[in-house]
Amino acid sequence: MADSGVIQPLDNSDNLPREARVGQLRNMLETLQIADEIAKESYLITSSELADLMDVNASAVTSRGEYWAWRNWSVSRVRREGNQILWQLERLD
Repeated sequence: MADSGVIQPLDNSDNLPREARVGQLRNMLETLQIADEIAKESYLITSSELADLMDVNASAVTSRGEYWAWRNWSVSRVRREGNQILWQLERLD
């Protein structure tokens, strides 16, 4: 996926069988549901956890700054604990 937060088609996804495309959508939906739960419960997550959720490198997360938007959520750098930066997601409505 691209770093912009916009869902990007996978290479040659049109050539994949329908079951594979539906599987990709299920995986994406699961990712979005996880992000919603994190936001709803106000959980703090690390840069590496957020990068995994977004499917980007951790450096792409930390280089974005203190506050930015990703898909349906605002992302805020909340604090630092040791060598970990903690982030919080808030649902944009």
